[in-house]
Amino acid sequence: MASALRLRILRMTYHDPLTNREIARRLRRDPATTLYHVRKLVDTGLLEALPPRRGARGSREIPYRATGVSWSLDPAPDEDPRAMGEAMLEAFLGEVADIGVERVVQWRLALRLDQAQVDEFRERLNGLLQDFAERPPSPEEPLLAVYVAVHPTPG
Repeated sequence: MASALRLRILRMTYHDPLTNREIARRLRRDPATTLYHVRKLVDTGLLEALPPRRGARGSREIPYRATGVSWSLDPAPDEDPRAMGEAMLEAFLGEVADIGVERVVQWRLALRLDQAQVDEFRERLNGLLQDFAERPPSPEEPLLAVYVAVHPTPG
């Protein structure tokens, strides 16, 4: 699961089903490459195939939609936890490259907290994110992506 490409496919198909061709076009990848990852995501239950539809020139297309079980991804027991973190960061950077850094609202904050405050901060931040994730979507509004990283400062 620790693949930036797979994480981006899940994000892209979370609210709007897309065919493999649409996924490949948005990611600027070969459809054979994306189909490999789409099949892996379907096999793991993170992506589902919807009923086929007619595409351009009468072709049969299968749209795919994220199942939503990937809100919080933990590495598999045999997987290096760094790989998932690196994939998440790479997926974020790929999305920023696609839209342009000028469209990203960023904050940077350094805090000096004791362990109880760190625990409270993480719990409240997770609660805020969970609250918004559970709200019904507004289909007419553009999809908003959020990437949050909490880390110690070097040195």
